[in-house]
Amino acid sequence: MKNKKSVICVLLAGILWGMITVFIKRLSASGLDAMNISLIRMAVAAPLFTVFALAKDRHSLKIRPRDIPLFVGTGIISVVLFNCFYFYTMIHSQASIAVVLLYTSPVFIMLMSALFFKEKITAGKTAALILTVAGCVLVTGLAGGGYRLTPLIIMTGLASGLCYGLYSIFGRVALRRYSSMTVTEYTFIFGLIGSLFIGKPMQTANIISAEPKLILWCLGIGILCTVLPYLLYTEGLKGLDTGKAGIIAAIEPLVGALLGMTVYGEPHTALKIAGIVLIFAAIILLNLPAKAKEKSEE
Repeated sequence: MKNKKSVICVLLAGILWGMITVFIKRLSASGLDAMNISLIRMAVAAPLFTVFALAKDRHSLKIRPRDIPLFVGTGIISVVLFNCFYFYTMIHSQASIAVVLLYTSPVFIMLMSALFFKEKITAGKTAALILTVAGCVLVTGLAGGGYRLTPLIIMTGLASGLCYGLYSIFGRVALRRYSSMTVTEYTFIFGLIGSLFIGKPMQTANIISAEPKLILWCLGIGILCTVLPYLLYTEGLKGLDTGKAGIIAAIEPLVGALLGMTVYGEPHTALKIAGIVLIFAAIILLNLPAKAKEKSEE
């Protein structure tokens, strides 16, 4: 029963993360750019995470000053830059492409873990790398498909995956000293601080005040697509190992891609779909339990 509840929590988290496409498209249609939307997301989520942490465990607010660089890493270098690159890619190209390029992050995590934590790159990880590269070539139209992305969009899409992956690197070190609640809370606090410098607060406020209905969309991206899925995913991890959770959460790019191709009428050629399948296969391969990986490499 507990396992079933955990699966549902992670599944819902992935769906809510994938639905961010709808909010980004709506907010950008009103004149808000990627940096404005990043600021909005952080401005809604950071206070809510802080209130939740205070209500559950006020001691989670305590950190050592010397560990501040870790949260600069998770909050600014990872989350803020990831938001900006990801939102830019989605606004200026296709949602289905943005979410798929974002999910190259497991490959970046694999390579950075090998560099910083001396983790072994196995045959299974190498196969996942090859699948991801091949998938990216197909999804971005480099191998044909009736459309072609600009180098800038390909770079911002891959940069979103890199920054998303950096969260795991900084977070891995931070979790040695702090709870997941503390790491998440300070990630968004520092993310908000970083967003205030690049998110053009006055411009953002002026656009929202000119169209008050946008407040609901701002709350939606901050609550439905940020706070709630983070809490659900954390709850789900209590009854699942990270490998299984990672595979289940991979529904996020599927939801994003389907929304892009159905709601927004984005191209869905055979090559593009094949590329999506290859990247999904890489995600699953990288998240297989150790025993399964060993068998696949025999």
